[in-house]
Amino acid sequence: MFTHDKKLLYEVKVNSPNPNYAALLQEQLGGANGELKAAMQYLSQSFRIKDPEIKDLFLDIASEELSHMEIVATTINLLNGHDLDAKNATLGGIEAHVLTGLTPILANASGYLWTGAYVNETGDILADLLSNIAAEQRAKVVYEYLYRQIDDKGVKDTIDFLLNREEAHNTMFREAFNKVKDTASNRDWGVTADSKLYFDLSSPGTNRFNAQNAQPPSFSAPNIKR
Repeated sequence: MFTHDKKLLYEVKVNSPNPNYAALLQEQLGGANGELKAAMQYLSQSFRIKDPEIKDLFLDIASEELSHMEIVATTINLLNGHDLDAKNATLGGIEAHVLTGLTPILANASGYLWTGAYVNETGDILADLLSNIAAEQRAKVVYEYLYRQIDDKGVKDTIDFLLNREEAHNTMFREAFNKVKDTASNRDWGVTADSKLYFDLSSPGTNRFNAQNAQPPSFSAPNIKR
């Protein structure tokens, strides 16, 4: 069950309308590394998780990502202002002036509509956690790029909050990974000769990486069922 609290997780302030920047920010609303993608990915992955603590983690972060989506959409809405002006719209911002009446749309900065193809789920807790760690890292990078391209203090403060929350989620997913790192697809990690081979295929090569140093995992951890 989900409920809606009308109070935003973070108060959004915008100094002045900026439709062109609103189009850029669409990337984090309906893009491949955006908030809707994250919410749907973690929610979808949670359906199969048996470990109650990790299941709650996925659902809690998914719920927060929906609140981030609301924050981003609110910011876009304020940046779009009130005046339809398609003739001055940039790539990705046209739809707001000719299709949605300035309503934020589930599309990225280029105007491509959001798709479920962005969502990754494997049924393997380790693979999904690694995917989520990478997703949070990529989202943080996008927010950093966006942060550098706006002078509006209110918008910068909002982006700063959001990118720091990406760091928090990243850290929590890493902790969950460490909890179950010897289970699922990692149960027999590094125990065969083939898993320790390094093929030096760069010529001339330095062969700095030696897979022989890889240590097999411990099997003392409980089997986390999924």
